[in-house]
Amino acid sequence: MSLLRRSSSPNGSSSGDTADTAVAPIAAESVRVAGGTAGKGRPTPKRREAEGRRRGPAPAPPKTQREASKFAKANRPPKEQQREQRRREAEQRRAGMARGDDKYLPPRDRGPVRGYIRDVVDSRPHLIGLFMPLALVVVASVLVPSPAVQQYMSLFSLAMLMVMIAEGVYLGLTTTRKARERFPNEEVGALGTGWYAFTRASQPRKLRMPKPRVQRGANP
Repeated sequence: MSLLRRSSSPNGSSSGDTADTAVAPIAAESVRVAGGTAGKGRPTPKRREAEGRRRGPAPAPPKTQREASKFAKANRPPKEQQREQRRREAEQRRAGMARGDDKYLPPRDRGPVRGYIRDVVDSRPHLIGLFMPLALVVVASVLVPSPAVQQYMSLFSLAMLMVMIAEGVYLGLTTTRKARERFPNEEVGALGTGWYAFTRASQPRKLRMPKPRVQRGANP
């Protein structure tokens, strides 16, 4: 029965052979996967399988404290690198404190109100800044063998101390009033503001931290 036979192409090959020949190059082409290029004729691997072959099995977690210590010690950076990192972090903190960055300041120095108080104190000189030299004078008066000199130095130190206390009270009151006028929506306590201004003014200008942002004679 010739009707049931497959029709042949002019070159003598059947249509099935033609289909197989068309599919073969596609199957033989290289297949790119996440880990590289698969061989010809191989099925495309799944992504999970490719990643598993690339990473490998996950290490087992430590079962004892000793194993955990060994694992942490093995993955710890060298001591020189740790010291260098700590040194850089310390320099970064000092630089941040010097420029008044709230990120590096202690809580007592943070906020715009505290920054304004520092500007008010730094805008002019204060007799309170002689507090440390006055303490040296008091110590020297004790060591001087002459009673008359000790008496005069003690009286001078007492007078200067009274003047400093009076100036500190005045500075605290004026600074509190200015801060309340500048920040009406902020809670500005008289005692905390006055003490903060007094301690700031009692420090030498070059040793103040954060560093002064205004020059003397400014009107913050």
